[in-house]
Amino acid sequence: MAEFDMDLAATRIAEQADRAGAEASARLERSGPVVGKASSGDGAIEVQVAPGGLLTGLTIHRSALRHGSSVVADQILELAQRATRRAGDKMYHALAPVVDASQLEVLGYEPIPDDDPDAESVSYGR
Repeated sequence: MAEFDMDLAATRIAEQADRAGAEASARLERSGPVVGKASSGDGAIEVQVAPGGLLTGLTIHRSALRHGSSVVADQILELAQRATRRAGDKMYHALAPVVDASQLEVLGYEPIPDDDPDAESVSYGR
């Protein structure tokens, strides 16, 4: 029976993780900030989020206020969800070459099909 060198295996795994981390960092540095954006059809509300959905920008133009606060709140939530999907799509495509797709999906980063209304016109090198 062959012996298993646990220290050697742990060292190799750590080296692989370091290489993948360095590659992922380099890809994200080249791509710039990964954010998702969405705006209402009339452009009265614009939302920007980081991957995972953290709101990083919100613009509400005066014209949006005529619909009432409840409608504005609903639109913001809908746009934030759309922007979150877009940010996840961007993160997925930025990291897919160096991180297993199943791991990305566990983190909530999934590709958006091209025919989906939330898909943006940018192809991210697909």
